[in-house]
Amino acid sequence: MGNGEQAEQRIIVALDMPDEHSAIALVDQLPQVDFWKVGLELFTSTGPKILEVLKSRQKRIFLDLKFHDIPNTVAGACRSAARYGVDLLTIHATCGVEALKAATEAAQAGAAQAGIKPPKLIAITLLTSISARQLAFELKIPLELPEYALEMALMAQESGLNGVVCSPQEVAQLRQSCGDDFLLVCPGVRPSWADQADQKRSLTPAQAITAGADYLVIGRPITTAAEPELAWKRICEELTAIG
Repeated sequence: MGNGEQAEQRIIVALDMPDEHSAIALVDQLPQVDFWKVGLELFTSTGPKILEVLKSRQKRIFLDLKFHDIPNTVAGACRSAARYGVDLLTIHATCGVEALKAATEAAQAGAAQAGIKPPKLIAITLLTSISARQLAFELKIPLELPEYALEMALMAQESGLNGVVCSPQEVAQLRQSCGDDFLLVCPGVRPSWADQADQKRSLTPAQAITAGADYLVIGRPITTAAEPELAWKRICEELTAIG
């Protein structure tokens, strides 16, 4: 999953809109986009209705709710979310091994009960808005940032998850350590012509794919562009150019 796909299939566009109306308007504006991310803001606003809209249009869905709680609670949440028929689902690696294993089993069970394919469960290693300085001084983590991201990824892999979300700057190391069958999904990707905004550990789309990313999550460089379709096309062309 990932590497055998065309460039445009490896871009997940972040549907970071405040309500159903604006979300559907963006989907209509970018009909060529196959894979959409639904995050906390939109899901809290619309509930599962937006997922039904996307599925009715044969879109793939990354449900990015970043579950983080005790094992029993995240298991229940993953069991319920798996019934939506989404393709990717997130949980924080910092929930710990017990919760990660429980979430994996629950997602499988929830999908089986619904008679559908289970989502790929992927763990958040470290939010891409957090810098090495913040990791050390605010979160009091003594490890260097790349080492911390690797430890979270290895824990997720050992717990049976399908992959992780990581910044583009950690991709090469994680690909080497976790192998080719482990999904690496990268938000915080910024084309050279786009504003970096609040992303602290960014690379361009081409750099991230070259480093080993399976999927890129790109939001504002496309969705807030003066002409979203042209921004989308420009990124696809840059990825196609790297072969």
